[in-house]
Amino acid sequence: RMQRQMEENQKALEEKEFSATAGGGAVEVTVSGKKVVTKVKLDKDAVDPDDVEMLEDLIMAATNEALGKADEASTAAMSSMTGGLNLGGLPF
Repeated sequence: RMQRQMEENQKALEEKEFSATAGGGAVEVTVSGKKVVTKVKLDKDAVDPDDVEMLEDLIMAATNEALGKADEASTAAMSSMTGGLNLGGLPF
């Protein structure tokens, strides 16, 4: 029963989306609960051919933040299922 509930929670988590912005909203990245980038939105003002490095940094920052949100949600979901037990030492 617990395994089925964990699988249902995992599936629900995988269907969620997590978004983050950088550069005051100039870049927005969305990732799925599977930690796959599903959307990248760029403000036209963020695209400066003379400063590609800045845009790369903004995309990276937004992506890392969105992935962090997905990780936090996954950890919270697993913690609620295990009652806060630390299963870090178990081999799975």
